Amino acid sequence: MPAMDAAQQQQQQRRILAIGAHAADMEFTCGMTVAKYIQAGGHGAFLHLTPGERGHRTKSAEEYGRQKREEAARAAATLGAAVHFLDYSDATLPVNEEVAMQVAAVIRRERPDVVITHWKNSIHKDHSNTYAIVMDAVLYASIPSIDLGAPRHGVRAIYFADNWEDRAGFEPDVFVEIDDAAYDAWRRACAAYELFRGGISSFRYADYYQALATVRGALAGFKYANAFMIHPDYGVRAGAWLPR
Repeated sequence: MPAMDAAQQQQQQRRILAIGAHAADMEFTCGMTVAKYIQAGGHGAFLHLTPGERGHRTKSAEEYGRQKREEAARAAATLGAAVHFLDYSDATLPVNEEVAMQVAAVIRRERPDVVITHWKNSIHKDHSNTYAIVMDAVLYASIPSIDLGAPRHGVRAIYFADNWEDRAGFEPDVFVEIDDAAYDAWRRACAAYELFRGGISSFRYADYYQALATVRGALAGFKYANAFMIHPDYGVRAGAWLPR
């Protein structure tokens, strides 16, 4: 087996947590980056604040919620990622300290270097609410005097995912190169979702996110890429991995 270069060795130590309003949000938008980290020996995890259960044309919210949880578990297993759920409902996700503390507790258990979540401007209020929740949760996770059942943890960098519903004011400034192995794993993971395969929504999720990976790759000089907007406090950078 060939020796790993310094960058690969560094990725083995990295941990990434993607926090989405609904199951599928983070898999579709940044699952290929999570796949890349895991394939390099790092750790990846998803946290879904709701299942996103109210969007099916024929199934009840209860039935579709069970389906989305099962799909999320299969998608995570395909990538080799961990998966967590909070017990909130699609379209009614609240913004309060209780939710933020629950997210902070997951951050402390997962201990990510990098957190990915929604940009604050969105046509879906659950996405905007998730942004606000995550910003508070990252702070709470870093405060030693807050008892969350695990030691404090400071997140090194926060990124916002390239989501079609969160485009207002989204300016990508980090492009992560995605190789064929990570791209293929991402497609297989997303295919766990009926939403990705088609038939639920008139929006063509598979076409959009596959094409977006190609477009972002073309802009960055790669075959495929995931684009992110970095939290303004961290500056503008580009490369094979997410700067931290």
